[in-house]
Amino acid sequence: MTDKTVQLIRGDTAREMVESIERAVRDGSLPPGGRLPTIRDLARHLRVSPATVAAAYQSLAMRGVVVSHGRRGTRVSHRPMHKNRCGAKTPVGVRDLSDGNPDRALLPPLGDVLREIDSSQCLYGEPTTHAGLAEIVRHDFNESGVGGNELCIIHGAMDAIERLLTEHLRPGDRVAVEDPGFGSLFDLIMSRGLSLVPMTGDEDGLLPGALEAACHDGVKAVVITPRAQTPTGACLTEARAKELKQVLDRYPDLLVIEDDHANLVSNVPLFTLHHDRKRWAYVRSFAKAINPDLRIAVMTGDDDTVSNVHCRMIVGCRWVSHILQRIAHAILSDAGARKHLTQAAQTYVERREALRDALCAYDIGIVGRSGFNVWVPVDEETPVVQALAVAGWAVAAGERFRINSPPGIRITTATLEPQEAVKLASDIATVMPQPVRRCAV
Repeated sequence: MTDKTVQLIRGDTAREMVESIERAVRDGSLPPGGRLPTIRDLARHLRVSPATVAAAYQSLAMRGVVVSHGRRGTRVSHRPMHKNRCGAKTPVGVRDLSDGNPDRALLPPLGDVLREIDSSQCLYGEPTTHAGLAEIVRHDFNESGVGGNELCIIHGAMDAIERLLTEHLRPGDRVAVEDPGFGSLFDLIMSRGLSLVPMTGDEDGLLPGALEAACHDGVKAVVITPRAQTPTGACLTEARAKELKQVLDRYPDLLVIEDDHANLVSNVPLFTLHHDRKRWAYVRSFAKAINPDLRIAVMTGDDDTVSNVHCRMIVGCRWVSHILQRIAHAILSDAGARKHLTQAAQTYVERREALRDALCAYDIGIVGRSGFNVWVPVDEETPVVQALAVAGWAVAAGERFRINSPPGIRITTATLEPQEAVKLASDIATVMPQPVRRCAV
């Protein structure tokens, strides 16, 4: 932090300081990773109370603009605001375990499907939902305990969540999210003029106390991932889901959104929270299992919520392409494709568990019981990420996924072979500080 940094910040109120800092971040005057003045120093410079500065910093942290590092200060987030992110190219010779992608080799082959699907045109005024796809999805929902009468086909899970938030919330409303959580979800919520309220969790999912605190704080919506949570791989147990539902039952007007993005390849049972609720939505995406380029998901919920979203779609994008719906239907209705997905899910389990076991041998803590991402707590992210890159591994720094939670790194195990896991664990043990080594398995 320099005198120049202090001079960039203006304002007599928390709101004015927030606007000043955001402007400096946008124009590059405050670069990613740049350290902000301490609360006391900035309060002295602006001649305001420390409480005013603290309120500004808290607001910026909730919006993902800055990240608090405790005694190491507050720094500008490395998460760009409202900018397109194209993944940085991984250097030659470095194994990429940072991107969160499924294994391309485990996705169902689409060649035969594309050659055989119905190629007839769908015109304006015709039904917007593929009847066969709706029938299969309803059957799958019944099998996994998902309620709801109406279905809405949308362009992926994030599209569904954006439509839900736009329909139900207004700028300035607060949305409770998991922390650590999905960085793109944070960006989406902030881009709608909404504020983030972080909730902590563990391997069994969201903590009831954290949910209660957020609800008591007046949030208008909560987004929960029941399994394969990003970045931690947490999943709700039956007992935890029951505890969370007891909390939610005390807040009947709260919109509960369940994002089941990796349902077909998570290999753990689904425990839902939406039954008997007044306002809710459950979103099931096919991207992680079938193909990320198949921009399609299915949403159900209370009748009013689904109807409102569907009506808004009709006057906007109209419908999701029937070509995409036919592809999804062909995959989900094919016994061979279903078997392929089941085998893929088991392979993801084996790869994830191989890394868990290898790290546990070094007494290194790890979170991840579903999906193909795991979370490793660290003292500081940048030194660990850089040291692993030198050792030949690209992993994701946790800052993009955090609001108030402690540092960590995300490792995508989707393509990690068990024999590679042993070498990776050894390299992590070499670069990890001793105090963080604690096996959580």
